[in-house]
Amino acid sequence: MLGSQSVAHFGANITRAVRSYFTGGITVEGQLEKLKLSRDDLIKEMELITADMENGLSGDEETRRKSSVPMLITFVRNTPTGAETGDFLALDLGGTNFRVLLIHIEPDQITMDSRVMPMSKELMTSDAETLFDYIADCIISFVKEKNVQDKVLPLGFTFSFPVKMLSLTSGILIKWTKGFTATGVENQDVVVLLKEALDRKKEYSINIVGLVNDTTGTLMSCGWEDQDVTIGLILGTGTNACYMESLENVGKWTGQIDEPKQVIINTEWGAFGDNGSLDWVRSEYDKQVDENSLNPGQQIFEKMISGMYLGEIVRLVCVHLTSKGLLFGGVCTEKLGKREEFLTKFVSDVESGNRERTLKVLEDLGYTQPSDGDIEVLKQICQVMSERAACLAAAGLAAIVKKIGRSHCTIAVDGSLFKKHPKFKTYMESTLGELLPGKHIKLMLSEDGSGKGAALVAAVACQKHN
Repeated sequence: MLGSQSVAHFGANITRAVRSYFTGGITVEGQLEKLKLSRDDLIKEMELITADMENGLSGDEETRRKSSVPMLITFVRNTPTGAETGDFLALDLGGTNFRVLLIHIEPDQITMDSRVMPMSKELMTSDAETLFDYIADCIISFVKEKNVQDKVLPLGFTFSFPVKMLSLTSGILIKWTKGFTATGVENQDVVVLLKEALDRKKEYSINIVGLVNDTTGTLMSCGWEDQDVTIGLILGTGTNACYMESLENVGKWTGQIDEPKQVIINTEWGAFGDNGSLDWVRSEYDKQVDENSLNPGQQIFEKMISGMYLGEIVRLVCVHLTSKGLLFGGVCTEKLGKREEFLTKFVSDVESGNRERTLKVLEDLGYTQPSDGDIEVLKQICQVMSERAACLAAAGLAAIVKKIGRSHCTIAVDGSLFKKHPKFKTYMESTLGELLPGKHIKLMLSEDGSGKGAALVAAVACQKHN
């Protein structure tokens, strides 16, 4: 005699069989299984990104051209000791907000005062003068508000885009990412553009002592608290990683091989796969996201992982399964059918396991009376795509850990996806444990890496100069 659980299991199998018959043999499980990554897939990814990283560091220009991972030299060669002190300004530009910060550093604490200014789509897609004049106006307004307009404080500038650094205080924007397309900025020194904008205003002078991206800032921020930090990771609107590399492994280093014989490398790994090296693992949904993006063929790895794209990937999976009659009774609402209407926040809400939040997501998408089956399928989709993104990021980190030969290290992590997705950290830790058995890897949440980290870069630079 069958027990109640066996009856339920039998019933579920019958339901799946009937649904499979009416959908031409296509099942939810079968469709999602194709999107899951095996351990062998992740090891292959590790090998490919390691090869690209090594090529990107080469002293030979032709070898570097083979790599899709730029491996940019940051000129940041020391992490904080904890002895840094003073007052510093920091700027943070890297997404839909721009911040100005006043930061006070003491040996045992850091206090911050900041203001967030919106970065509209009009500004993001404007021109160099319009964009940097806005930034200059924000700086002037802030220093007046904080009554420090008469002080020329050391400033750290977090500029979270691919930059070819010429020195710690000079860098050329290689290309815009994250929806920015402002003309006249690419191939220009962003520090010069900022200084020129402030010169036009004739109200405040700045002393930029460090230009960094948010990834380096994240590493520096956590490095102030934990001396084992050797890798920085961003998982937010975009994704990137940096790490401390030995100078002997940086073939393209043209400076002196002097102490501390190390430098932070900004991998700009969002571009991994731009040379076709990830085509074997990209799904039809990844390809659609790329084709519909502002920068087709670029930032391939980022488009498979980051918060700017994860919700859209989930939406495309939902639309496909709905078109096959496997979800929402085959009915696609206007909202579900519209690009970028499934926010990455929705993925986090569904992954929270909270039924009310999931129902609210479905209501926002136009489904007021979803079945329990619809809810379950949506949960499966969000889990599979979230795990996939986390696994891809974790495999990239595992490759870096192996490259630098550390048996234990702390990875500093910042970004809205990592902070707000309830299971992303767990998925990553599980994958790291699988790929790096016997190694002790700690993921440490960075508190405001792009703000505090920029100030710490400035503080370390000032301490070294003094």
